[in-house]
Amino acid sequence: MSESRLSDGSGVALGLAWYLFELKEDDEACRKAQQTGVFYLFHDLAPLLQASGHRYLVPRLSRAELEGLLGKFGQDSQRIEDSVLIGCANQQEAWFALDVGLNSAASKQASLPKSEVEAELGGSFVKLRQALFQLTSVDSSLLFTAQALLRWHDGHQFCSRSGQPTKKNMAGSKRVCPSNNLTYYPQMAPVVITLVTDGARCLLARQSSFPKGLYSALAGFCDIGESVEDAVRREVAEEVGLEVGTLHYSSSQHWPFPNSSLMIACHAAVKPGHTEIQVNQRELEAAAWFSLDEVATALRRKGSFPQQQSGALPLLLPPKLAIAHHMVREWVERQACASLAA
Repeated sequence: MSESRLSDGSGVALGLAWYLFELKEDDEACRKAQQTGVFYLFHDLAPLLQASGHRYLVPRLSRAELEGLLGKFGQDSQRIEDSVLIGCANQQEAWFALDVGLNSAASKQASLPKSEVEAELGGSFVKLRQALFQLTSVDSSLLFTAQALLRWHDGHQFCSRSGQPTKKNMAGSKRVCPSNNLTYYPQMAPVVITLVTDGARCLLARQSSFPKGLYSALAGFCDIGESVEDAVRREVAEEVGLEVGTLHYSSSQHWPFPNSSLMIACHAAVKPGHTEIQVNQRELEAAAWFSLDEVATALRRKGSFPQQQSGALPLLLPPKLAIAHHMVREWVERQACASLAA
């Protein structure tokens, strides 16, 4: 890559995109990148983390450090080829993730002992959902990608047509069936997440599995054949019995739980005069309209949320890492701007 091509921010981004494409398509180029790359370790889909105050740090191992670790447990560098490519630094340092705990047909070598690896590296393999809110946004995004790819490969080791084992390419960007050359690519399930408003209020809902007091935007998987707009209208009608008037796209986010989903965020306004909620008890525990003041107050809350004397909990919103939090904040800011302009 020429130096002039990488002289500004857009050039760097373009150069990295081409470099990552090369690693995904060329096994030898990817194998070479593994020599100078760094590795994030997982054990049974839980990332290796190190506690630092109230946060988690994510250690990275060089190729030499990883080979040394594997050697201590009687394994050779062949195990490294089970890793998946998850990204790249501006200096074209490739990042990989390797799960040393999955016992599957994809790996010809046994799982490494969890506690002994933790002791060796001075960290702990922590379930990602448990560690989620003690990670930086950059680290969480990388670990989301890593876990999703590792899980997909673990669950897609056989061809759905021939029943024969499939083979991962070096980067882990696809699997191929040697018997019929069918290629399988990692997939995400599209989910619409919708913040419904009636102008002055927004509608939030909760499932029984949510922490007490927590409300969020409506969300549901897209059905086969649906557009995003169709899915939004159907989900709102199914879950709260409301008819959407206008809607617009906000943003999107990869979300790893429970598997791997693409969260497609939309704002939707109900038709005037049609705001009576009919909660679908099969889908939700509760749903309600909340005023701008209630939501803005909830956004400002920090720390723990003790029960009030009446036994009621204050409104809790999804954490900053979740796209639902950004949707709510976006609505509050838009309402505030409209008030100032009035």
